[in-house]
Amino acid sequence: MKFKYTMLDKVPFLNRLDTKFSKEKFSVGLDIGTSQVKLVKLKFSPDGAIGLCSFGIEPGALDLGPVIKKITEGEDVNRVNISVSAPYAIIRYVNFPRMEKGELDQALKFEAQKYIPFAISEVNLDSFILKSDLPDNKMLVLVAAVKKEFLSQRLKIMDDAGLKVNVVDIDSLALVNAFNFNYGEDGNLKDKTIALLNIGAAYSNLNILDSGIPRLSRDIQIAGNHFTKHLSDSLALDFKSAEELKLKPDASVADKINKATEAVLANISREVRVSFDYYESQNASSVVKIFLSGGGSQLSSFKDILANLLDIEVEYWDPLLKINTLGVADADKIKAVSKQMAIATGLALRG
Repeated sequence: MKFKYTMLDKVPFLNRLDTKFSKEKFSVGLDIGTSQVKLVKLKFSPDGAIGLCSFGIEPGALDLGPVIKKITEGEDVNRVNISVSAPYAIIRYVNFPRMEKGELDQALKFEAQKYIPFAISEVNLDSFILKSDLPDNKMLVLVAAVKKEFLSQRLKIMDDAGLKVNVVDIDSLALVNAFNFNYGEDGNLKDKTIALLNIGAAYSNLNILDSGIPRLSRDIQIAGNHFTKHLSDSLALDFKSAEELKLKPDASVADKINKATEAVLANISREVRVSFDYYESQNASSVVKIFLSGGGSQLSSFKDILANLLDIEVEYWDPLLKINTLGVADADKIKAVSKQMAIATGLALRG
């Protein structure tokens, strides 16, 4: 099939989001994760304001169709933005000889195999020029690839649910989009190199941004399920009971929960440090701060333990910081789960 859905042709993390319309517009981001499906519906007002209309979280399932129908039921939506991630998608940052976008599209067909660990015939490719003024007549290009077979399956699920797909993104880029929308004009981050670490259920997404531009993206195969498994082994609990205990800690086993957290975080921190060292060996800047998101990052002491292990400042960020949430039903719940909604929000912001 021909890949007709946009990935990188319009990249809000590089271009100021145009939100001024003659009438209200609505956009829905659907984050289909390993353990949960999350929905964020945004309203774009004529005056440029962006408001949260509704949100939803449903447990995932092998049969995604009923879950998609349930979470979109009553939302008056027929088009959604979705994303994909490892192991079905990959991002690379490559220095190419300086050329125009049209020339790059042609060159990519022949050059991408050097950087993509999939057969080119099996993927949809896309690219975006991040910096066109590198030394030695070079430019920095973001190259993205998504497995065709997986994408076709995902699009069929959407179609069977009565939904059309407007944008196909990659989880890491959706995270960058949401972060830069909310924090892109923060003077404290100007000209700084920071990292976004999103802890999902099966994978953690790591992105390094230099002055708001992504320079490294990586999916780490250590995430929330690993905390649950370690807790399950430590306390001789089944996985479901360990997951419940992880989400609602019992003070009587607080020490064991902390030890389980520390053991898994030690593994995550090693992977993060390897990525930082690689980035810093290739560039003049160093990562000065980590911003956390994702349901798996909400464990007690997670932030402090990670900061101590990496000897770097760590803080949570709010994907809805600059989005108006007044008037949204269950305001307390959205505040409690907002850190889990980063990918869905970034997708909805694609418009």
